[in-house]
Amino acid sequence: MKKNVLITGGTGFVGRSLTKLLLSKGFSVSILSRTKRTNAKDVFYYTWDVKKQTIEEQAILNADYIVHLAGENIAGERWTAKRKRAIVDSRELSIKLLHTVLQENNKKLDGFISASAIGIYGALNGEEVCSENTSLANDFLGRTCQIWEAAADTIGALGIRTVKIRTGLVLGKNDGFLKKLKPIFKYRLGSALGSGKQYMPWVYIDDLCASFYAAINNESMQGPYNVALKDDTTNALFSKVFAAVYGYKIWLPNVPAFLIKLGMGEMSKIVLTGRRVTSDKLLATGFSFEVNDIEEALRKSI
Repeated sequence: MKKNVLITGGTGFVGRSLTKLLLSKGFSVSILSRTKRTNAKDVFYYTWDVKKQTIEEQAILNADYIVHLAGENIAGERWTAKRKRAIVDSRELSIKLLHTVLQENNKKLDGFISASAIGIYGALNGEEVCSENTSLANDFLGRTCQIWEAAADTIGALGIRTVKIRTGLVLGKNDGFLKKLKPIFKYRLGSALGSGKQYMPWVYIDDLCASFYAAINNESMQGPYNVALKDDTTNALFSKVFAAVYGYKIWLPNVPAFLIKLGMGEMSKIVLTGRRVTSDKLLATGFSFEVNDIEEALRKSI
């Protein structure tokens, strides 16, 4: 019988790609969604409502693994107090709901794999290379990721192997980040942001999905893993390469940091700061990145 992987947030950019990969590897896939959808071959849809803490429990009872991707988009709206609360709650309360069903039914999984982010190291600039042992930050991004991972650890406390995938910037076709940038660069209006010196650790969508598959398949994997290329891509380099992909050299000056702060408020930290990270812990498991060149990743993403 096929092993079943339940994906929360399975209808999003990463979830759709991960579903295709898992089906190709011989798994069946279940997806938790806020709206009822029609089941397809080897893909089963269940509903849940995180705010109301309701769920079709059969989704969890049928699962061998859970991949937790659900959560409000960090960069979706300005960070008002209400929006910040929604970002945190969507991550913490969704896992709380999963934990409740697992505990009440004494359900054991082969593994629980939760998304996280390298934002756990903070919205900072600098030359330090962050590993999974680096001190965690106390700013909004850092605290959000820590709450997220602490919630995942409650699943681990049930005796379930738990893996936390700390992702960098995800590149791929139809992803939200590049979708906003494409028109700007396509019409030769691209430029670096702020100083341009901020690092942009990235990962191509296929490699990110492969890391989730590795976490499912490799029983020795447990705890946090950075998943981003250590190629030291800065915003200036990213912008230069993206312009080259569209066949031109950047001619506009950097967008001043103060204008970005005026437009985005506190959320501007997402684009004006960036840490260097290493994924050596993941590589030590035998994992390898198939797309490790920023130009190749951007060409595959447009």
